[in-house]
Amino acid sequence: MIQWVYENAKRCPLLSDVIVATDSDEIAQLVTSIGGKVHMTDPAISTGSERVAAVAEHYPEMDVVINLQGDEPFIRPHMLEQLVTPWLMGDNPEMTTLAYPLMPEKMHDAGAVKVITDLSGNSIYFSRSPIPYPRTDTKAPVFHHMGLYAFRRDFLLHYKTLPQTPLELAESLEQLRVLEHGYKIRVCLTESRTLEINTPEEHAAAQHFVYEE
Repeated sequence: MIQWVYENAKRCPLLSDVIVATDSDEIAQLVTSIGGKVHMTDPAISTGSERVAAVAEHYPEMDVVINLQGDEPFIRPHMLEQLVTPWLMGDNPEMTTLAYPLMPEKMHDAGAVKVITDLSGNSIYFSRSPIPYPRTDTKAPVFHHMGLYAFRRDFLLHYKTLPQTPLELAESLEQLRVLEHGYKIRVCLTESRTLEINTPEEHAAAQHFVYEE
C-alpha cells in the first residue's frame, strides 16, 4: 500500500521531491528497495502533519509541502495538482485540503469526515458527525473530506508549535487545531473519489476498487 502511495505521488509532475516520513524500519526498507527517499522521524510524534513538519525543517528551499498519508493508495496525480491549485493561481493560503461531494449513505458514517465551507471555499468545520443538521429541506453543500493537506512551509513549521485543542482531541481530527487557533483552511474540490484504507472492511473493499485516471 505504501508503495502505491509513493509511486502515484511520483507521477505528479508538479512535485519537486517525494519523501516518505516514517518511524518504521520495515517501511523505510521497502521504500529504499524501490529507489525511494526516506526520512526517519521520532515515534513520539502524534500526528501526520507534525511528522511532515519535522521533515520540512530540513528543506528550507521548499515553498509548499504536501502531507499525503499512507492510507491513500488510490490517490491520482491530478488530485495532488488540484490540492495546490490556489498557489498556481497566484494565491498564498496558509493551508489547503481536498474534498469531494459526500455520498448520502456516508452522512452517518463516523469514518467519513464531513466538511462544510464558507462562500469563499474556506472550511467552517470538519466533523465525523452529520453536518449541518437538516432542520429544513434546504440542501446545504457538504463534502467528504480527504485526509490530504498542503501547507505553506512557514505555516507548517508554525502549526507544529501550536498546542492541541479541545475539538481536535474530541473528534480526533488534527485539522481542527488550525481552525481553533484562528487560521483558515482552503477546501479544494475534486469530482474524483478514492478509498482510504483504515479498517479491515476497507482493505477488503480495496480488492475490488476501480482505479481510474
